[in-house]
Amino acid sequence: NGLTFDGKGRLVLAEHGDRRIAVLTEGGGKITVADRFEGKRLNSPNDVVVHTDGSIFFTDPIYGLPKGEKDPTREIDFCGVYRIGTDGKVTVISKDIERPNGIALSHDEKTLFVANSHKGKFNIYSFPLNADGTAGEMKVFFDANKLEGKGSTDGLKTDDKGNVWSTGPGGLLIISKEGKLLGRALTFQPTANVNFGGADGKSV
Repeated sequence: NGLTFDGKGRLVLAEHGDRRIAVLTEGGGKITVADRFEGKRLNSPNDVVVHTDGSIFFTDPIYGLPKGEKDPTREIDFCGVYRIGTDGKVTVISKDIERPNGIALSHDEKTLFVANSHKGKFNIYSFPLNADGTAGEMKVFFDANKLEGKGSTDGLKTDDKGNVWSTGPGGLLIISKEGKLLGRALTFQPTANVNFGGADGKSV
């Protein structure tokens, strides 16, 4: 599902079906970075972002499980936000978001943003990050529940000005670093992902 590159230029994958975070190696192989938390198999990793220190943050809702939250193969009873340290240890950032989906780091990497795609809770949450990779108190960064249009808060990206770009009701939301809605690009259909393109990063 979610894709990103690490500092070595390797493709990092959040794999719904195989229920793991994996990396494509230079020679074309694939290695598992994490598939369990405290011995229990992950639900279905959805999105992933890599810190410049090499640590990995990812979301783990139940969207990839054939029977969702009632799937008999489910082993973890919450939908988590996690960090994988450079030592490979998996720690939980949050157990309190109903359906954590898109994930992004602020440009200065001091804040982690997570989108919730649970109906009635279309929020983007923020977590201050400490130097050791631990996270502080979760706060509502932006509430999208009153916006008109189809779609939920899902894919996330941030720019060098601190703005947060998120899919959401109506299409694409552009939100200031203070959490104020600057505008929307209306797509008139549910929109799930966003990324920057082009050499100058000015295409979305």
